[in-house]
Amino acid sequence: MTDTPAIEVDHLTKTFGSFTAVDDVSFAIEPGEIFGFLGPNGAGKSTTIRSILDLIRPTSGACRVLGLDSRRDAVEIHRRIGFLPADLALYPNLTGRQTLEYLGNLRGGVDWARVSALTERLDADLSKKVGEYSSGNRQKLGIIQAFMHAPEVVILDEPITGLDPLVQLEFHGMLREMADAGGTVFLSSHTISEVERVADRVAFIRRGHLIAIERMSELQDKALRRITLEFGAPVAAGAFDGVEGVHEVTVEGATVTAQFEGSMAPLLTVATAHDVLSVSSASVDLDEIFLEFYRDEVVAAGDDPDEPGDRESGPRQSGTREPGAGELGPAAASELA
Repeated sequence: MTDTPAIEVDHLTKTFGSFTAVDDVSFAIEPGEIFGFLGPNGAGKSTTIRSILDLIRPTSGACRVLGLDSRRDAVEIHRRIGFLPADLALYPNLTGRQTLEYLGNLRGGVDWARVSALTERLDADLSKKVGEYSSGNRQKLGIIQAFMHAPEVVILDEPITGLDPLVQLEFHGMLREMADAGGTVFLSSHTISEVERVADRVAFIRRGHLIAIERMSELQDKALRRITLEFGAPVAAGAFDGVEGVHEVTVEGATVTAQFEGSMAPLLTVATAHDVLSVSSASVDLDEIFLEFYRDEVVAAGDDPDEPGDRESGPRQSGTREPGAGELGPAAASELA
C-alpha cells in the first residue's frame, strides 16, 4: 500500500463573490479507507467535492487525488475514479442499459460482466426508460455507473437516497469490499446514520468550516448516555448541579432525565439520596454526540451552534429531466470519463 494519500485537500478555500462556501479546509484520506464527510445541507460538502473533481476551481488551496493535481491532471484522475453526485440528472428517454452504454463508451468501454454483477447485486432493472424509474431505481443506476469501471477511488454524495434497507445493506457491503481490496471511499452525507455503519473516520463540516475529524470507533467511545430516573416525589433539577459528568438535566413531574459521560457513580450518589423508584439508561445517538462534543469547536470557528446550518442559496435540483447547463448529468459525466 502506498504512503501517498488517496485524496488530499490542502487549505481549500472557495468563495463566490463575498460569500465563502469553504474556508481553509484540509484533510487527507488514505488508501483502503472509508471516509465519511458530514454536515447539514449547504455546509460546503458539494463545493469541496466539486473542487476535488476540478468541476470548479478553488479560490486558494489545492486538491490532489492519487498523488495527482486535481487541476493539472484532471483527465487522468477522472479516468481512475468513480463519482455519484447528489443531484443525478439523467436522460429520461434512455433505458438504464442505454445510459450505462453511453457512459461506458465515454470511458472507452467497460467490462459488461462487472456491470451485470453490479446490476444483480443491486436488483436493478436496466430495461425500463429512466423516466419511468422510481428515485431508488435511479439511484441504483447512479451507483452502478460509479463502480462499473473498477475505480481506485469512489466519491459518493448522498448515495443511499431512495434505497430500500436491503439494497442499502448490499451497497454497504460493496463499500467495505472495495476498501478491503485497497480502494478508497469518500462518502458525503448530511445524516450520520448513513455513514456510522461503514466509515473508518468521519469529518464534520459546518458553514464551510471543518469542525472535527474523528475515528468512528473513538467517536462512539465518547458517546454520552441518557439516564431517566423516576422518583417517589419531585426532585429539583438543581439537585444535580455540579455533579461530575452530568449534562442537560430536565425535570417533568417526578421524572428526571439527564445526559452523562464517564462513571454513573456520582450521579447515582445524588439520586439515591432521594426515593428512587426506577432507573433506565441508553446511549445518545451520534447526531447528539456531534452537537455536544463539538459545540466549542463550532463557536471557535465563528459559527453559532444553535443556528441551522443550511446555507443553500437556491433550491436543489433533482429528477429525471434532461439535464441543463452546469448540472451534474451525463454531460458532466463525460468530463469524468
